[in-house]
Amino acid sequence: MIVWAAFERHRETYELNHLHPRRTEFIQPAKSGMPERRYTVRLVFSLHCFTRSPAPGETVDPTWLYSDSRETRVFCPRRWALSKLLPPIMENLVARPCYHTGKGNFLVVEIVTEDGVAQQYEIYFTASRAKERGLVNLYVQSAYVRDKALQNSPKRKPIRLQVILFNVLANKTIKAPS
Repeated sequence: MIVWAAFERHRETYELNHLHPRRTEFIQPAKSGMPERRYTVRLVFSLHCFTRSPAPGETVDPTWLYSDSRETRVFCPRRWALSKLLPPIMENLVARPCYHTGKGNFLVVEIVTEDGVAQQYEIYFTASRAKERGLVNLYVQSAYVRDKALQNSPKRKPIRLQVILFNVLANKTIKAPS
């Protein structure tokens, strides 16, 4: 599993242990004669949660680069600061609407306040069966504040997390709601 090393630049350290993999449990209450369901989930966070691509034409100071085994990107202090919100958002995902992007992943839009301004924080994730029986992986692919260059307005109906988890464990295709 992915365990992120802290990012260090000019004697300043940005800890990333809040993005280490973790397990959580989601409970679907009993309803209409159906029993309660419990889903065990492993949350995994990608490099894109605290890094960004270089802007077109940007010359990047190499001291700002962060790499994993697949790619090198620009460490982003703003994304890093917002990434501290990711674990509690993802651990409470059952209370939020999710949207199927139509591209095999899902989107959650969370409103956050940064410096007194409400902004939309987009979180993209995939769901897959883990090798361990009964375990679902939720892999957070990317998370960033929506702006003119980065936006994906959900145009579909929301899908509940419980539907995603049930279908993943049952090995059923999750169709984008229309």
